[in-house]
Amino acid sequence: MQLPLASYRLPNGLLVTLSEDHSAPVVAVNLWYHVGSANERSGRTGFAHLFEHMLFQGSANVGANEHFELVQRAGGTLNGSTWLERTNYFETVPSHHLELALWLEADRMGALLPAMTQEKLDTQRDVVKNERRWSVDNQPYGTWWERLPALCYPREHPFHHSLIGSMEDLSEASLDDVAEFFRTFYTPDNAVLTIAGDFDAALARTLVERHFGAIPRGTGRPALPPMALPSTFGEWKREVVEDDVMVPRLFLAFRAPVFGSPAYYAGSVCAAVLGQRRGSRLYRALVREREVASDVSAFTWDLAKGADLFVADATARPGIDAATLESAVVGEIDRLRTEGVSPDELERALALIETDYVSSMQSAGDRADAISKFATLLGDPTVVNRQVAQYRAVTAADVTAFARDVLGAENRASLLYVPRVQTEVVS
Repeated sequence: MQLPLASYRLPNGLLVTLSEDHSAPVVAVNLWYHVGSANERSGRTGFAHLFEHMLFQGSANVGANEHFELVQRAGGTLNGSTWLERTNYFETVPSHHLELALWLEADRMGALLPAMTQEKLDTQRDVVKNERRWSVDNQPYGTWWERLPALCYPREHPFHHSLIGSMEDLSEASLDDVAEFFRTFYTPDNAVLTIAGDFDAALARTLVERHFGAIPRGTGRPALPPMALPSTFGEWKREVVEDDVMVPRLFLAFRAPVFGSPAYYAGSVCAAVLGQRRGSRLYRALVREREVASDVSAFTWDLAKGADLFVADATARPGIDAATLESAVVGEIDRLRTEGVSPDELERALALIETDYVSSMQSAGDRADAISKFATLLGDPTVVNRQVAQYRAVTAADVTAFARDVLGAENRASLLYVPRVQTEVVS
């Protein structure tokens, strides 16, 4: 699979990648900013995610929530998301509305601050707080995605703190703080713009220059603290969380090679062998045969700096206690390390990964997102055309070596949720 790609950089530093595909009359505009929760400073956590909300509240020429209205009225879809290393915004629209999507993204990149008000900040801060209450604090197992990095990364590491931020930090955020964050990170030289789908390349270049060309580059971004970490935890880390849940759930994490490295691909295949769909080792052994789990999976976080996380996730069946669940998951991982990966398991995993990837590239939105991801995190959008070959180069011996080197007892972090003990009230 070879996708058409053309990349260039505007004088202000904006990296632009174009990928034409005229099979459907739609075009995707995808903008990644190289800023996430890792770029936040102590006492000001949650800014990256807060900005995901603020950027839909209007800019100099767009009213509050008008961004959504204009795209949806044109028959398009849109959204944004935040992660530890990036924030992205994306629209997929009928082909003849390409300029609308580009104008909207350029207007908020270049002219958000004049429209930023205390009222908007207060409103979106409350929205984010409610999102935290709903999706984290009051959701069964909802704290896992902030407790796990806190367990796996040292307190001073940029990946340690919560992506959504603390209530206290959100409350303390001032309009000046938010404006400074925007001026520092939401600049063309810290962004990647990808256009994929049904468009004319010459016209797209003209439109990009028209709408983004005059936006000035940033004045510099503060360097991240040191990201490097030892290859293993050096011990088995543990945290047990009593929660309002019906059954135990285990997140077993391992420090792993970073996204895009040669060993990352072996780890990604290992995750598919262990926990991707019903033919995986964990599903066959724990769900079908031993019936100790109702659901299992394994995945990587795809972090490109310092160290990635490889995670096995298992939810117990009713009546199965936490110790039994953890023992069963660990047993399968140890069996993989001892027995190694068979050629049949390797082929199944590679087939799943390749099928999912090639299928996703048929979507203009997914293709644009993948191109932006590789350009932002790895500095090279052409990786999109080498993914299948890089996975196909992984051998059974590579996956077995990954399991033996990375999944050992000295490199495990168990985040175990258990039902809260009910105390009996005596009247």
